[in-house]
Amino acid sequence: MEAEHFPVDKTDGDWRHALSAEEYRVLRRHGTERAGSSELNAEQRQGVFHCAGCGAALFDSQAKFDSGTGWPSFFQPREGALGTRTDRSLFMKRTEVHCARCGGHLGHVFPDGPQPTGLRYCINGVALRFEPA
Repeated sequence: MEAEHFPVDKTDGDWRHALSAEEYRVLRRHGTERAGSSELNAEQRQGVFHCAGCGAALFDSQAKFDSGTGWPSFFQPREGALGTRTDRSLFMKRTEVHCARCGGHLGHVFPDGPQPTGLRYCINGVALRFEPA
């Protein structure tokens, strides 16, 4: 498989230096934070959710909803903010979402969200930074 290239391209050492251990585990090693562990799950202010790796704007607060899963959930990303890959780990097929700017693993998207999209972007809070409006 050919390596992917992203506009923000750092060495593994640079990512380790720039991120906390948990951010690195999730964003660069495709980890998952414990359900209910992120303060952003309860965030209700107006603003924008950014990639914790590179700062790219990913989701507007108007697209956030409480999915009851324990992770921040959104029904729509900002245009062009995300990329997807097929994830066949854990003996299932899922759609992984990553930051289109740095390739950082954010979470997964599922077809059981609210209208208008019917999608649920289930995102690791540690992969996000919130900027209030």
